[in-house]
Amino acid sequence: MHQDKDKTDLKPVRAAQYVRMSTEHQQYSTANQDDVIQDYAAKRNFQIVKTYADEGKSGLSVSGRISLQKLIADVQNGAADYEAILVYDVSRWGRFQDADESAYYEYLCKRAGISVHYCAEQFENDGGPTSTIIKSVKRAMAGEYSRELSTKVFQGQCRLIELGYRQGGPAGFGLRRMLIDQSGEAKSKLARGEYKSLQTDRVILVKGPEQEIETVNRVYKRFVVDGQRERQIADQLNAEGTTTDLGRPWNRGTVRQLLTNEKYIGNNVYNRTSFKLKQRRVCNEPENWVRKDNAFEAVVSQELFYTAQGIIRERAKCYSDDEMITCLRLLLEQSPTLSAGLIDAADNTPTSSSYRTRFGSLIRAYRLAGYQPDRDYEYIEINQKLREMYPDLIGDVIARLGAAGASVTQDVDTDLLLINGEYSASMVLSRCRQTKSGSLRWMINVERKVAPDITILVRMDETNENVTDYYLLPIMDIQTPRLLLCESNGVYLDTYQFDSLDYFASLSERRKIEVAA
Repeated sequence: MHQDKDKTDLKPVRAAQYVRMSTEHQQYSTANQDDVIQDYAAKRNFQIVKTYADEGKSGLSVSGRISLQKLIADVQNGAADYEAILVYDVSRWGRFQDADESAYYEYLCKRAGISVHYCAEQFENDGGPTSTIIKSVKRAMAGEYSRELSTKVFQGQCRLIELGYRQGGPAGFGLRRMLIDQSGEAKSKLARGEYKSLQTDRVILVKGPEQEIETVNRVYKRFVVDGQRERQIADQLNAEGTTTDLGRPWNRGTVRQLLTNEKYIGNNVYNRTSFKLKQRRVCNEPENWVRKDNAFEAVVSQELFYTAQGIIRERAKCYSDDEMITCLRLLLEQSPTLSAGLIDAADNTPTSSSYRTRFGSLIRAYRLAGYQPDRDYEYIEINQKLREMYPDLIGDVIARLGAAGASVTQDVDTDLLLINGEYSASMVLSRCRQTKSGSLRWMINVERKVAPDITILVRMDETNENVTDYYLLPIMDIQTPRLLLCESNGVYLDTYQFDSLDYFASLSERRKIEVAA
C-alpha cells in the first residue's frame, strides 16, 4: 500500500517548453535549449507534452513571435493542458527593452495557475524575494544586451565610415564601387548587383566613366552658372539620350539628388536616418551625421558644389507656408487636378518633396490650397515613401548576405537577387491598410514572370513608417498571384513569418560537409 502511494506522489507534472533562437547566438540553438530543458524536466519530474518554438526570431518584442503569442493565448483562454512552462533562461523568454513587459507575460501565466521555470538559471523561480530581485536584474541585462549589441554594431559601422569605406547603397551616376582587400589594394570594380563575398574586403567609391563625369559637371554648371532649374536640366539630359545610373529618364528629383549628395565632392556621410531596436525611423540632425570628408576622389569642385547648396537653400527660404500654398492655388487655376508630376514640372513652384517636408504630405497641402481629389490619394504618398525606402532595405539584405559569406548578384532590370548562384529572391514592400472595422490588411502581388524562389514580403506598420515583420514565401507554396494578409493568417502562412532577416541571411551560409571515416 505504501509503495502504491509513493508512485502516485511521483506522477509527472505536465509541462510545455518554449524555445527561441535568434541567429545572433548560435549557441542558443533550439536543439541545445531542448537538451537542457529535457535534463531539467527529468530531474524535476516534469513531463513535456507540448513545444512552442520560435526559430530565427528576435527577442526585442512579442511581434512576429507566433509561438509565444500562441502560448500566451492558450494560457489565457484555458486551452493549456499543462501546469508549468519550461524555458532555457530569462533571455530566451525575451530581450524586451521594457523589463516590465517580460514580467507581464510571465504574470499572465502565473495568474492562470501555470508556473514558469528558467532551466539554465542559477536561481529557483519560486516567487521569493531573492529570485524576484535576481530575475529583475536578469531581465534588465537581457534588454541591455540588445542595446549594447546595437551600439557596438553602430560604432563598428561608424568606424568604417570614418575610415572612408562605403556602407551599402548604389554608387550613383558618375561613380563606381571599387572592391579593395584588407591591405587596401584594389581588386575590381563592382557592377550593379554585385557585392563583396569576403568579410575582410571593403568597398570605396571611385570615379566612373569620363563621359559620366563630364555630364555631372555639366549639370552643376547649368544649375550654378546658367541659372537653369532642375526640370530644364532633366529635359536636356533626356533629349541628349542620357539616362540615370538605373537606366531611367531624368526628372527633377533625380537631378536634385545629384546636386545635393556630398559624395560628389568625396565626402562619406552616414546616419542621416536611423532605425534602432525596432523603434521609429528618425531623420537625424546634421550634427549627428557620421562623416569622413575627402574620403574619395571628388567628381566636382567644392566651390561648385557649395555654391549649388547655397542656391538651393536660398530658394527654399524664399517661400513661406502661405506662399507655397498660393503657388498651389495658382497652379490649380491652370489645371483641374494636382499631382506630384505637375508640381515638379512647374518652374515657379517648390518641388513636391518640399511640400511633403513642409506639410507632412501632398494631400494635406492640397487641402490647404482648397483642392479635394475625387478619391483618397493618400496611398500614393505612402507608395512614394515605400519606393524611397526600398533601396535601403534591399541594400540591407545584400549586406547581410555578404556578411554571411554569400555571393550575391542583382539583376539590373528586375532587382532579382541570385544567391550563391543557386536560388533567387525578390523583395516586395506592402503598405498597411485599415478596414472600416479597424482590422489591418496587407496585399501582395506575386511576380510570376520573374518567379523568384523566395519572395521577401516586408509588412509595414499602421503608420506605414516602419517595418513590422517579414514573410519569407517560397514560390512553390504560393498558389495564387495575389495574397491578402491579415494580422493573423494561420499556421499555413505564419510559419513563414519572421521578426528580422537574420534567419534569411543564415540560409546562405556555407558549411563544410563532414567526411566519413
